[in-house]
Amino acid sequence: MKMESFDVVILSDLHLGSGISRADEALDLLGSLRFQRLILLGDIFCDLNFRRLNRQHWLLLSHIRKLSDWGCEVVWVEGNHDLGLTDVMAHLVGVQVHHEYIWESSGERFLAIHGHQFDGFIAKSHPRMRGMINCLYLLLQKFSSKGRAIARYIDHLNTQWQRLTPKVAEGALAYARLRGATRVFCGHTHRKTTFADNGIVYYNTGAWTNNRPSYITILEREVTINEYIRRIDNRHTRQERRKVAASSSELAGEAGLLPDVEYEGVCR
Repeated sequence: MKMESFDVVILSDLHLGSGISRADEALDLLGSLRFQRLILLGDIFCDLNFRRLNRQHWLLLSHIRKLSDWGCEVVWVEGNHDLGLTDVMAHLVGVQVHHEYIWESSGERFLAIHGHQFDGFIAKSHPRMRGMINCLYLLLQKFSSKGRAIARYIDHLNTQWQRLTPKVAEGALAYARLRGATRVFCGHTHRKTTFADNGIVYYNTGAWTNNRPSYITILEREVTINEYIRRIDNRHTRQERRKVAASSSELAGEAGLLPDVEYEGVCR
């Protein structure tokens, strides 16, 4: 089966370390597409506690490292959950971390920024309060599949209650205008959507913690928000899984990172 090819693929809000992260689906997606540039648009980790990373999370990190080694440009844009990971990511996955990322193609100026910069609660609340809320949210996910479903529902209600979708879109469009961008991409709200205002188009990638994870593809000037659909013909055999698992362990060891190590920082 022929792989689809794109100039850019954008994913955000994987929240590796969270019980509701769909890392295995993200790994399946990245293995099913060809692309020249991968943009990881923030909140790739849930927090700085690497003990929460499970096997699938390490497999995904290993694959991202391989993409970089194979010549694919991997761009990591910092989100509010992975603040402070700049040096770690440069060593672990072999990529640079940006606060925002701008590139030009086909006569368009593109801007990628996570979006928490336009969230009033993140900007005004105390880090300790945000940490407590996040830790309670993670605790809820541990109880059962029902707990994970409740966590997703709370996430949905929180987005609606704070009116995050229009707030982030308005802030991103205004910032894009200041930066001279014609297209702006954000995550953070966990809701895929698009808005246009005076010649500038805003796109939100959605998230990989939802029941229907989503991502963005760019081919020349065509930008598409896609929902992930698992390929039934792309399951690893048991032997293949052993090989990939081994490479994941090697990756963590080479970077001086182990799954049972907790790094300095707080839940955000």
